[in-house]
Amino acid sequence: MDPATATADVALSDQGEQLFDLFRRPQGRSRPRPDERDVMERARRSELAVNGEVAVVHHWGDGERPVLLVHGWESRASRYAKAVARLLDLGFSPVAFDAPGHGEATGETTTMLEYLDIITALHRAHGDFDAIVAHSFGATATFVALRQGVRARRVVAISAVPDFAYLVDAFSVGLSLGPDLDAEVRGRLERQVYPGERDMWSRFSVFPGSADVRIPLLFIHDEDDTMVDIGQGRRIAEAFGERARLVITRRLGHQRILGAPRVVEELAGFIAPDGEVRERKAEVAAR
Repeated sequence: MDPATATADVALSDQGEQLFDLFRRPQGRSRPRPDERDVMERARRSELAVNGEVAVVHHWGDGERPVLLVHGWESRASRYAKAVARLLDLGFSPVAFDAPGHGEATGETTTMLEYLDIITALHRAHGDFDAIVAHSFGATATFVALRQGVRARRVVAISAVPDFAYLVDAFSVGLSLGPDLDAEVRGRLERQVYPGERDMWSRFSVFPGSADVRIPLLFIHDEDDTMVDIGQGRRIAEAFGERARLVITRRLGHQRILGAPRVVEELAGFIAPDGEVRERKAEVAAR
């Protein structure tokens, strides 16, 4: 190998390592915002061992009518604070977690498999969920978990990532990466993060088995989302046909959408249909 080729290969490997790190190691750990602290301080906390690390689980309510909240990549449970408060008003028992490398959990890295382990463990502990609300990468994990036996009566997917391949492809396009670097990142994920997975690119996706999903689905996506294009939101909703409803918001982007009042009301109204909402309000007021 001539020196120029060797130098190019080293450069490719160095850049590939940096990009590979983006898909296993959250870049920074966000903190609770001031308007999230009151709700989070009212939570009961427990710990869940996951692949040598500790996920932190946050519980509210009396345990009846559990609703699981699944955060996205580089996010945390506290981002659901406004949704938690609304669900408590309606008589539900929200359950949220910080995955390894996020929020109050230990560790610096996490994987789709660890998300699946956490969701499955919480399903065993709480039984079938009245609903699952999931954001971004967490939405992808939720649909994989449903195929693996986790049960919920309804699902709300916000800014859903369609599949793991989309994440890599979006980064490649956004950074104008060549096919060699894209292939290197994919290869490293297959060999080092998900060894033994027969086809992670098709399994870690919302689409397989979509025809078999019988529960009501609500998809919420912002038209100004720069991380997951609105076209993906439409594509996902269309895949589930008449069981799915798509709500499109504006000027909320990929992150602010979680705490937006309209979004909180949309998900609350979907999880507790109008008649049920009125009934729960009366029950809560009578306590």
